[in-house]
Amino acid sequence: MNSFADWLTHLESLHPKGQAGIELGLERVGRVKTALQQKPWCPLIVVGGTNGKGSTCAYLEAIYTFAGYRVGCYSSPHLLDYNERVRIDGVAVDDASLCAAFARVEAARQSAGPVALTYFEFGTLAAWEVFAARQVDVLILEVGLGGRLDAVNVYDADCAVVTGIALDHTDWLGSTRAAIGFEKAGIYRAGQPAFCADPEPPQSLFDHAAAIGADLQLLGRDFGYFGDQTQWTFWGRDGQRRGGLANPALRGRFQLRNAAAVLAVVESLKDRLPVSMQAVRRGLLEVELPGRFQVLPGRPSIVLDVAHNPQAVAGLADNLGEMGFFERTIAVVGMLGDKDIPGALAALAGKIDVWLLASLDTPRGAPAQALAAVIAEQKLGGAVESFDTPAEAFACAAKLAGENDRILVFGSFYTVAAVLRALQLRR
Repeated sequence: MNSFADWLTHLESLHPKGQAGIELGLERVGRVKTALQQKPWCPLIVVGGTNGKGSTCAYLEAIYTFAGYRVGCYSSPHLLDYNERVRIDGVAVDDASLCAAFARVEAARQSAGPVALTYFEFGTLAAWEVFAARQVDVLILEVGLGGRLDAVNVYDADCAVVTGIALDHTDWLGSTRAAIGFEKAGIYRAGQPAFCADPEPPQSLFDHAAAIGADLQLLGRDFGYFGDQTQWTFWGRDGQRRGGLANPALRGRFQLRNAAAVLAVVESLKDRLPVSMQAVRRGLLEVELPGRFQVLPGRPSIVLDVAHNPQAVAGLADNLGEMGFFERTIAVVGMLGDKDIPGALAALAGKIDVWLLASLDTPRGAPAQALAAVIAEQKLGGAVESFDTPAEAFACAAKLAGENDRILVFGSFYTVAAVLRALQLRR
């Protein structure tokens, strides 16, 4: 390969389903992991869940970085650049480091078969190679899809978190919370701390944790939080307390559930990774996560959110309601066709004045006309217009919006990424 772009093209071509293809299973990635002789050298935290994975990883990354540790964090998908997926101390790694890791994975892939790794599997193995080369002090890996059969689960977690369980990716994970809960719980390990921040987890999660002998710790039973609108207190096992905490920088009432789970993780690893109160406070207050209810400065107000399933869009609707008064809300929306589009958009019934709907240029993308049909069928209210791309829809929103209006961009990582690129070009 002659360049970083060449490597990314190569990753997309290895598996018959291409970049957007999904084929769960640990056999392929396990064979190449063995060929690479990858072994753990530091505490490993694995984070799964339907929503809240990115926020939880970001809190952990920030807290441990402020505590003085070298932190490796792997997350997906990216918004603008692939490098965003592989970060050390919150900074995306450079092309050269990734290319070197890709080369090692490719050599191992050839020696093991060759093995038709998926795009995500190849990237997961390469991220581990980057972190091993830098000898980070703590590893945080975000599950891509599900848990039990996700490539990240080829590694044994010292501590695992399931943030929440809701219906999403039902074609691969099952159509019930029980089925999805079982898949998510697959990241738990025998004898290791296993956290769940869902207030009402399905019985399948309890059953799996008990069957393997994981140390299951539940929100509200083993850890939790209390407080008011100005500050809050974390509580955990054995009288653990961290009080006087300001609300997290990331918006949403559910963020306290994520933050409490994070502090429970920090407490569980404190013998290996001690963390000061100052690091906790700075991590919660200074954390940044693009595309998660990200409000851009200036007027009209622009809100970017990758919310794409009913639970996430319901949270987005709550956050919008707490922003104050705007004359109009203009929504730029693009979604993948395999999502529960009616369920997601229903949360915004009567809250959008103008819908600017965009088709997404990906095999899984829903045509703008399909979104328009859902809005009409469900009588969600507001004017509707369709566009070929999110950039075109956002250009229309920018022309329509007055300084007292609000532009909301949501529905998919693809949608938010396209608008971010358009904003960069405008600047």
